[in-house]
Amino acid sequence: MVTAQRLPASLTALDVALAAVLRDLVPVQPIELPPADALRCIAAEMPALHAYPPHDVAVGDGWAMRANDLVGASSYAPLAVTELPVWVAAGAALPDGTDCVVDADAVDTSGPLPQVLAEAIPGQGVRRAGSDVAAGRAVIAAGEPLLPRGLLLARAAGLALLRVRRPRLRIVNIANGELTAQLIADTARLAGAEVLCSEVGPDIVTIANALDTGGCDLIVTIGGTGVGRTDAAINALATRGTLIAHGIALQPGRTAAVGRIDAMPVVALPGAPDQAFALWWAIALPLLDRLSGRRPRTTLALTLERKIASGVGIAEVVLLTRQQGYWAVLAIGDLSLDAIARAEGLLIVPGAAEGFAAGTLVDAYMLRE
Repeated sequence: MVTAQRLPASLTALDVALAAVLRDLVPVQPIELPPADALRCIAAEMPALHAYPPHDVAVGDGWAMRANDLVGASSYAPLAVTELPVWVAAGAALPDGTDCVVDADAVDTSGPLPQVLAEAIPGQGVRRAGSDVAAGRAVIAAGEPLLPRGLLLARAAGLALLRVRRPRLRIVNIANGELTAQLIADTARLAGAEVLCSEVGPDIVTIANALDTGGCDLIVTIGGTGVGRTDAAINALATRGTLIAHGIALQPGRTAAVGRIDAMPVVALPGAPDQAFALWWAIALPLLDRLSGRRPRTTLALTLERKIASGVGIAEVVLLTRQQGYWAVLAIGDLSLDAIARAEGLLIVPGAAEGFAAGTLVDAYMLRE
């Protein structure tokens, strides 16, 4: 026999709860990290780069020469030169007075004088100064995540440290097993957070003691959010700080809560993976994005392959995948682990809507950036 989940006495609208916990929240102060530690962190304002390469360099191995000196040279009319040209390796700076690099077999060195057997044009075989990175360019715009492509520029420019914002997230797992906690921790790291994890027992005092605001910018608890005898997370939050709302009008995840300890936001997620996943995208991730100063996340507008029906008054999470230029629905409200793993997009149907008709153009958050 399956027992229905007991819910809080009342539900707070998702947009109301999110606005309340976002109020007065500002980005964390930037820190400096070496490129090796900055992957996925959110860029802060960075200094302009110098040109790269800083001077003209050879694209491949060959002879460095001046193109105007080679006019008319060919295998039928070799051009004798008094001195052997300078040999340069790929990536080496061009000697002063040269502007091209010719192949090895374009110069015959078997006779008493070197002979050039081919013409060239200025810039042939050369990568110009600033052609990879123009002077004044930023590594990446502030508010964007640092991905390997951006780190390539930073390393090419020789930057030892990068200014980034990396909020510190404390995850308090309340005797809930590792599946949900690992999901949230992994997702948070991909979002650029520094993650601290702890596991505690399901009693109010132990949980309250674990809600330590020292050294973190956001606290997420996992489990213990219902109204059963062992669901102590809400009472612990109320004891330690301010409970803003318990019971969010979101399916799945209606037993979640939000609050503050002093100025720090706290999100209490249910222990079930699907509910925690939904609440992470609906509330916890917007908080993390505000703290990191991230620009709005990527969305993709496609038309719906079929109708989405939704109950009025409850926002619903919809998982989507792309099929032939449409958004195809994988799951609505009830999210299987398989659907979570396969989804490419996530849509939150507002509580005031009854859903969307087939063919409606909708913007979905991209889950695979």
